[in-house]
Amino acid sequence: MQEHLPVDRNGMNEEQFLKQYDVSQYDRPSLTVDMLIFTVADKEQNNYRKLPEKSLQLLLIKRGEHPFLGQWALPGGFVGMNEDLDSAARRELKSETNLDDDQLHLEQLYTWGEVGRDPRTRVISCSYMALVDRSALQVQAGDDAAEACWFDLTHRIVHEQKTTLKDGYTLERLVELCLTHGEVTLSAQVKVVQRISGKSNTVTREIVASDQLAFDHARIIQYAIDRLRNKVQYTSIAFNLMPPLFTLTELQQVYEVLLGKELLAPAFRRKIADMVEESTEYRKDAGHRPSKLFSYRPFVDGE
Repeated sequence: MQEHLPVDRNGMNEEQFLKQYDVSQYDRPSLTVDMLIFTVADKEQNNYRKLPEKSLQLLLIKRGEHPFLGQWALPGGFVGMNEDLDSAARRELKSETNLDDDQLHLEQLYTWGEVGRDPRTRVISCSYMALVDRSALQVQAGDDAAEACWFDLTHRIVHEQKTTLKDGYTLERLVELCLTHGEVTLSAQVKVVQRISGKSNTVTREIVASDQLAFDHARIIQYAIDRLRNKVQYTSIAFNLMPPLFTLTELQQVYEVLLGKELLAPAFRRKIADMVEESTEYRKDAGHRPSKLFSYRPFVDGE
Protein backbone atom coordinates (compact mmCIF):
# COMPACT_ATOMS: atom_id res chain seq x y z
CA MET A 1 0.00 0.00 0.00
CA GLN A 2 1.46 3.35 -1.07
CA GLU A 3 2.10 5.71 1.80
CA HIS A 4 -0.06 8.82 1.66
CA LEU A 5 2.13 11.90 1.14
CA PRO A 6 1.00 15.13 2.82
CA VAL A 7 -0.01 17.93 0.46
CA ASP A 8 0.06 21.69 0.92
CA ARG A 9 -2.76 24.17 0.41
CA ASN A 10 -2.14 24.03 -3.35
CA GLY A 11 -2.62 20.27 -3.42
CA MET A 12 1.10 19.47 -4.03
CA ASN A 13 3.18 16.93 -2.19
CA GLU A 14 6.84 17.69 -1.43
CA GLU A 15 8.22 16.08 -4.60
CA GLN A 16 5.85 18.10 -6.79
CA PHE A 17 6.62 21.28 -4.88
CA LEU A 18 10.40 20.89 -5.30
CA LYS A 19 10.07 20.26 -9.06
CA GLN A 20 8.33 23.58 -9.60
CA TYR A 21 10.21 25.62 -6.96
CA ASP A 22 11.64 28.89 -8.34
CA VAL A 23 14.97 29.69 -6.62
CA SER A 24 14.97 33.19 -8.13
CA GLN A 25 12.02 34.34 -6.04
CA TYR A 26 14.42 35.24 -3.20
CA ASP A 27 17.70 37.14 -3.41
CA ARG A 28 20.69 34.96 -2.58
CA PRO A 29 23.55 36.71 -0.74
CA SER A 30 27.10 35.53 -1.22
CA LEU A 31 28.74 33.54 1.57
CA THR A 32 32.40 33.66 2.60
CA VAL A 33 34.66 32.27 5.31
CA ASP A 34 37.22 34.51 7.05
CA MET A 35 40.18 32.93 8.83
CA LEU A 36 41.80 34.30 11.99
CA ILE A 37 45.05 32.35 12.17
CA PHE A 38 46.93 33.04 15.40
CA THR A 39 50.38 32.00 16.54
CA VAL A 40 52.90 33.08 19.18
CA ALA A 41 56.51 33.90 18.24
CA ASP A 42 59.68 35.02 19.97
CA LYS A 43 60.51 38.69 19.65
CA GLU A 44 63.95 39.64 18.38
CA GLN A 45 66.35 40.52 21.20
CA ASN A 46 70.05 41.25 21.50
CA ASN A 47 70.81 39.88 24.98
CA TYR A 48 71.25 36.13 24.65
CA ARG A 49 71.27 35.76 28.45
CA LYS A 50 67.69 36.98 28.66
CA LEU A 51 64.78 34.76 27.71
CA PRO A 52 63.13 36.14 24.57
CA GLU A 53 59.77 37.82 24.99
CA LYS A 54 56.84 36.50 22.98
CA SER A 55 54.25 38.22 20.85
CA LEU A 56 50.81 37.23 19.63
CA GLN A 57 50.76 37.19 15.83
CA LEU A 58 47.96 37.15 13.28
CA LEU A 59 48.27 36.16 9.64
CA LEU A 60 47.05 38.82 7.18
CA ILE A 61 47.09 38.97 3.40
CA LYS A 62 47.67 42.04 1.27
CA ARG A 63 44.80 42.27 -1.18
CA GLY A 64 45.86 41.97 -4.80
CA GLU A 65 42.42 42.76 -6.23
CA HIS A 66 39.58 45.26 -5.78
CA PRO A 67 37.93 46.15 -3.48
CA PHE A 68 40.43 47.47 -0.93
CA LEU A 69 43.32 46.85 -3.33
CA GLY A 70 46.62 47.06 -1.45
CA GLN A 71 45.03 46.94 2.00
CA TRP A 72 45.43 44.09 4.49
CA ALA A 73 42.73 41.58 5.27
CA LEU A 74 42.03 38.27 6.92
CA PRO A 75 42.59 35.26 4.65
CA GLY A 76 39.32 33.96 3.31
CA GLY A 77 37.22 33.21 0.28
CA PHE A 78 33.80 32.47 -1.10
CA VAL A 79 31.98 29.26 -0.25
CA GLY A 80 31.06 27.08 -3.22
CA MET A 81 27.47 25.95 -3.86
CA ASN A 82 28.44 22.33 -3.19
CA GLU A 83 30.77 23.07 -0.26
CA ASP A 84 29.89 23.20 3.42
CA LEU A 85 31.30 25.87 5.71
CA ASP A 86 33.85 23.71 7.52
CA SER A 87 35.16 22.37 4.21
CA ALA A 88 35.58 25.91 2.89
CA ALA A 89 37.43 26.92 6.08
CA ARG A 90 39.76 23.93 5.79
CA ARG A 91 40.40 24.72 2.13
CA GLU A 92 41.29 28.34 2.87
CA LEU A 93 43.47 27.31 5.78
CA LYS A 94 45.34 24.83 3.61
CA SER A 95 45.87 27.37 0.83
CA GLU A 96 47.24 30.04 3.19
CA THR A 97 49.32 27.97 5.64
CA ASN A 98 49.78 24.60 3.92
CA LEU A 99 48.37 23.00 7.08
CA ASP A 100 45.51 20.56 7.45
CA ASP A 101 43.00 21.13 10.23
CA ASP A 102 44.04 17.90 11.97
CA GLN A 103 47.34 19.63 12.75
CA LEU A 104 45.79 22.49 14.72
CA HIS A 105 42.85 23.88 16.63
CA LEU A 106 40.06 25.19 14.38
CA GLU A 107 36.72 26.51 15.59
CA GLN A 108 33.87 28.57 14.22
CA LEU A 109 33.60 32.01 15.82
CA TYR A 110 30.67 34.08 14.59
CA THR A 111 28.63 34.92 11.51
CA TRP A 112 28.71 38.52 10.27
CA GLY A 113 25.76 39.61 8.18
CA GLU A 114 25.36 43.39 8.38
CA VAL A 115 24.14 45.05 5.17
CA GLY A 116 26.84 47.03 3.37
CA ARG A 117 29.84 45.28 4.91
CA ASP A 118 31.18 44.45 1.42
CA PRO A 119 30.96 47.05 -1.39
CA ARG A 120 30.61 44.38 -4.10
CA THR A 121 27.32 42.84 -3.05
CA ARG A 122 25.50 41.46 -0.02
CA VAL A 123 28.05 39.18 1.65
CA ILE A 124 27.59 37.12 4.79
CA SER A 125 30.83 35.91 6.38
CA CYS A 126 31.40 33.07 8.79
CA SER A 127 34.61 33.59 10.77
CA TYR A 128 36.87 30.78 11.98
CA MET A 129 39.75 30.86 14.43
CA ALA A 130 42.84 28.65 14.10
CA LEU A 131 45.66 28.36 16.64
CA VAL A 132 48.93 27.04 15.27
CA ASP A 133 52.45 26.24 16.37
CA ARG A 134 54.64 28.66 14.41
CA SER A 135 57.41 26.07 13.93
CA ALA A 136 55.09 23.91 11.82
CA LEU A 137 54.04 26.62 9.36
CA GLN A 138 54.86 27.18 5.71
CA VAL A 139 52.89 30.33 4.90
CA GLN A 140 52.03 31.14 1.30
CA ALA A 141 49.80 33.77 -0.30
CA GLY A 142 46.62 32.67 -2.07
CA ASP A 143 45.71 33.44 -5.67
CA ASP A 144 44.00 36.77 -4.92
CA ALA A 145 46.67 38.00 -2.46
CA ALA A 146 49.82 39.97 -3.21
CA GLU A 147 51.55 38.61 -0.09
CA ALA A 148 50.87 36.96 3.26
CA CYS A 149 52.63 38.12 6.46
CA TRP A 150 52.57 37.58 10.21
CA PHE A 151 51.72 40.77 12.13
CA ASP A 152 52.47 41.35 15.81
CA LEU A 153 49.11 42.13 17.38
CA THR A 154 48.38 44.23 20.47
CA HIS A 155 44.93 44.83 21.96
CA ARG A 156 44.51 47.72 24.42
CA ILE A 157 41.52 49.28 26.14
CA VAL A 158 41.96 53.05 25.90
CA HIS A 159 38.65 54.06 27.47
CA GLU A 160 36.06 52.32 29.62
CA GLN A 161 32.81 53.64 31.04
CA LYS A 162 30.06 51.91 33.00
CA THR A 163 26.57 53.37 33.23
CA THR A 164 24.01 52.06 35.70
CA LEU A 165 20.50 51.39 34.39
CA LYS A 166 17.26 50.75 36.27
CA ASP A 167 17.50 47.00 35.74
CA GLY A 168 21.15 46.57 34.78
CA TYR A 169 24.01 48.53 33.23
CA THR A 170 25.91 49.31 30.05
CA LEU A 171 29.68 48.89 29.76
CA GLU A 172 31.34 50.78 26.93
CA ARG A 173 34.95 50.08 25.94
CA LEU A 174 37.07 51.72 23.28
CA VAL A 175 39.62 49.13 22.12
CA GLU A 176 42.73 49.97 20.12
CA LEU A 177 44.25 47.37 17.81
CA CYS A 178 47.78 47.73 16.50
CA LEU A 179 49.35 45.32 14.01
CA THR A 180 52.98 45.63 12.93
CA HIS A 181 55.17 43.84 10.43
CA GLY A 182 58.57 45.42 9.86
CA GLU A 183 57.88 49.01 8.84
CA VAL A 184 54.18 48.35 8.15
CA THR A 185 51.78 49.46 10.89
CA LEU A 186 48.02 48.93 10.79
CA SER A 187 45.66 50.30 13.40
CA ALA A 188 42.00 50.43 14.31
CA GLN A 189 39.67 51.45 17.11
CA VAL A 190 36.57 49.42 17.92
CA LYS A 191 33.81 50.53 20.30
CA VAL A 192 32.39 47.59 22.24
CA VAL A 193 29.14 48.16 24.13
CA GLN A 194 27.73 45.52 26.45
CA ARG A 195 24.22 46.05 27.78
CA ILE A 196 22.86 44.02 30.70
CA SER A 197 19.14 44.57 31.18
CA GLY A 198 17.25 42.05 33.29
CA LYS A 199 17.91 38.67 31.70
CA SER A 200 19.09 40.23 28.44
CA ASN A 201 22.82 40.48 27.66
CA THR A 202 23.73 42.06 24.30
CA VAL A 203 27.07 43.15 22.85
CA THR A 204 27.60 45.41 19.85
CA ARG A 205 30.82 46.31 18.06
CA GLU A 206 31.41 49.38 15.91
CA ILE A 207 34.55 50.34 14.03
CA VAL A 208 35.41 53.91 15.02
CA ALA A 209 38.61 54.16 12.96
CA SER A 210 40.54 51.80 10.69
CA ASP A 211 43.81 52.38 8.85
CA GLN A 212 44.68 49.95 6.04
CA LEU A 213 42.50 47.11 7.36
CA ALA A 214 40.00 46.02 4.72
CA PHE A 215 36.26 45.44 5.07
CA ASP A 216 35.05 45.17 8.70
CA HIS A 217 37.94 42.93 9.68
CA ALA A 218 39.00 45.13 12.61
CA ARG A 219 35.73 44.26 14.30
CA ILE A 220 36.20 40.54 13.63
CA ILE A 221 39.75 40.62 15.01
CA GLN A 222 38.61 42.37 18.20
CA TYR A 223 35.86 39.81 18.71
CA ALA A 224 38.35 36.96 18.26
CA ILE A 225 40.68 38.43 20.90
CA ASP A 226 37.80 38.61 23.38
CA ARG A 227 36.87 34.99 22.64
CA LEU A 228 40.46 33.82 22.91
CA ARG A 229 41.05 35.58 26.24
CA ASN A 230 37.87 34.11 27.63
CA LYS A 231 38.55 30.53 26.55
CA VAL A 232 42.18 30.45 27.66
CA GLN A 233 41.02 30.84 31.27
CA TYR A 234 38.89 27.68 31.39
CA THR A 235 40.16 25.41 28.58
CA SER A 236 43.49 24.02 27.35
CA ILE A 237 43.26 26.00 24.10
CA ALA A 238 46.65 27.70 24.66
CA PHE A 239 48.48 24.41 24.20
CA ASN A 240 47.65 24.53 20.50
CA LEU A 241 50.22 27.33 20.24
CA MET A 242 52.98 25.25 21.84
CA PRO A 243 55.49 22.86 20.24
CA PRO A 244 55.43 19.21 21.42
CA LEU A 245 58.00 19.99 24.15
CA PHE A 246 58.27 23.27 26.05
CA THR A 247 59.40 24.76 29.34
CA LEU A 248 56.92 25.96 31.94
CA THR A 249 58.33 29.47 31.58
CA GLU A 250 57.57 29.40 27.84
CA LEU A 251 54.05 28.20 28.56
CA GLN A 252 53.52 30.98 31.09
CA GLN A 253 54.76 33.54 28.55
CA VAL A 254 52.15 32.33 26.06
CA TYR A 255 49.36 32.62 28.66
CA GLU A 256 50.54 36.14 29.52
CA VAL A 257 50.56 37.18 25.86
CA LEU A 258 47.05 35.84 25.33
CA LEU A 259 45.64 37.40 28.51
CA GLY A 260 47.53 40.67 28.16
CA LYS A 261 48.84 40.63 31.74
CA GLU A 262 51.62 39.19 33.89
CA LEU A 263 50.95 36.09 36.00
CA LEU A 264 52.47 34.95 39.28
CA ALA A 265 54.57 31.86 38.57
CA PRO A 266 53.50 29.76 41.62
CA ALA A 267 49.79 30.36 41.01
CA PHE A 268 50.17 29.69 37.29
CA ARG A 269 52.01 26.41 37.83
CA ARG A 270 49.31 25.21 40.22
CA LYS A 271 46.67 26.09 37.64
CA ILE A 272 48.25 24.08 34.80
CA ALA A 273 49.73 21.24 36.90
CA ASP A 274 47.17 18.67 35.72
CA MET A 275 47.57 19.69 32.07
CA VAL A 276 51.30 19.00 31.69
CA GLU A 277 53.64 16.10 32.26
CA GLU A 278 57.39 16.00 32.60
CA SER A 279 59.59 14.59 29.87
CA THR A 280 63.06 13.15 30.33
CA GLU A 281 64.56 15.89 28.17
CA TYR A 282 66.16 19.22 28.99
CA ARG A 283 66.84 22.32 26.94
CA LYS A 284 70.34 23.76 27.09
CA ASP A 285 70.49 27.33 25.82
CA ALA A 286 73.59 29.51 25.87
CA GLY A 287 73.67 31.66 28.98
CA HIS A 288 70.94 29.68 30.79
CA ARG A 289 70.73 26.74 33.15
CA PRO A 290 69.28 23.57 31.58
CA SER A 291 65.47 23.71 31.69
CA LYS A 292 63.23 20.69 32.06
CA LEU A 293 60.87 20.15 29.14
CA PHE A 294 57.19 19.29 29.45
CA SER A 295 54.44 18.11 27.12
CA TYR A 296 50.68 18.58 27.07
CA ARG A 297 48.78 15.97 29.04
CA PRO A 298 45.44 15.28 27.33
CA PHE A 299 42.38 15.01 29.51
CA VAL A 300 41.22 11.46 30.15
CA ASP A 301 37.59 10.66 31.01
CA GLY A 302 37.21 9.69 34.63
CA GLU A 303 40.10 11.76 35.94
